Amino acid sequence: MVEELQDPRRTEPSFVLDERAMLEGWLEFHRVTLMMKCEGLGDVERKSRPIATSTLSLHGLLRHMAEVERSWFRRALLSDSDAPYFWINATTDAMVDDSEIFPLDDANWEDDLATWYGACDASREAAKDKNLDFTGSRGGNPVSLRWIYSHMIEEYARHNGHADIIRELVDGSVGA
Repeated sequence: MVEELQDPRRTEPSFVLDERAMLEGWLEFHRVTLMMKCEGLGDVERKSRPIATSTLSLHGLLRHMAEVERSWFRRALLSDSDAPYFWINATTDAMVDDSEIFPLDDANWEDDLATWYGACDASREAAKDKNLDFTGSRGGNPVSLRWIYSHMIEEYARHNGHADIIRELVDGSVGA
């Protein structure tokens, strides 16, 4: 049986809310879930890749979600061309997709956690005065804030599933 993660920071949205509050509530729920999956571990455990065929780690997932937050809320919604947090090769200045996930040899947890928190704050700020029909652009295609919220909930939910498995393999902890 899976035990629930109990924490006052993590609350499931009410069953009856307007659309905006529902979307924002579920996104916050999943943000906090990822953070909780990373808590209580040391650097080695957070960087651990316990699935031999995968480059995923808890630390890498948090960095990845910082990039996803930036990409959808800043780049797509606001057409902001700010530089990636982690996708830059320090030697060549070139973007390298998924380099936020692996390798993590020089990654600093406190710095990366602060980056993720900042990315989440920037996402909230980017969306706060926009209605759900506000449209940005992704790859030349229109994308609504409603779609971005739905995608972000899906993205976090999928990666929180990964985090569940990784955390259980790292230290035996389970919970939704």
